[in-house]
Amino acid sequence: MPKEPSTPPRREPPLDRLYRLLFDHYGPQHWWPAEGPFEMMVGAILTQNTAWRNVARAIDGLRSAGLLDPAALLDADEARLEQLIRPAGYFRQKAARLRRLAAFVRAQGGVERMRAVDGARMRRMLLALNGVGPETADSILLYALDHPFFVIDAYTVRLLSRLGWVAPTVGYAPLQALFQRGLPRDVALFQEFHALIVAHAKAYCRKRAHCAGCPLVGPLACEEGARHQATSAG
Repeated sequence: MPKEPSTPPRREPPLDRLYRLLFDHYGPQHWWPAEGPFEMMVGAILTQNTAWRNVARAIDGLRSAGLLDPAALLDADEARLEQLIRPAGYFRQKAARLRRLAAFVRAQGGVERMRAVDGARMRRMLLALNGVGPETADSILLYALDHPFFVIDAYTVRLLSRLGWVAPTVGYAPLQALFQRGLPRDVALFQEFHALIVAHAKAYCRKRAHCAGCPLVGPLACEEGARHQATSAG
């Protein structure tokens, strides 16, 4: 009986090529926009299910009130805190999450001591906090605590699925693993790459794709871009 042919190894997507194309097109992003690590953590909570422009308004209010500090935030009047973060939506839920986060940071002895904890252990501790999921935890780890965990968000899934590299239903952990095995585990690289994906998703890879002029369509043979070109040509 003839031997079954072996399945050819799956080719890893060219993430380094994607990064270079995005960086050459958009330049450095200087993301996450925060004046300190605790402010960044606050932003990671507030940005859940809302646009960044609304988060920025809420953070401005907290800054003006002097509440971008764990102790001050915990001592703040609950109703006042909720009112200040109202622009970010779900203000009661997010106020409770901010208090839990502030209490956690204080219990750990502050940001510098949190940075000294093993990244995988700190990730488990963050995920144990009510209201902190993988995207929020990894944002805190990467941008506030300088641990190399690639942040996966809806923009990342949208871009890589439209390129034809993953299924639109890909899970968080498999997609994160793809980035973390395909790139050097470098904090600055992960920060910049994630920010560039966000920039590209807002400029071209929107909910309704805007493929004309996209810097990825030709160089990366984007499947979504090819469909758009075929539709335009027809």
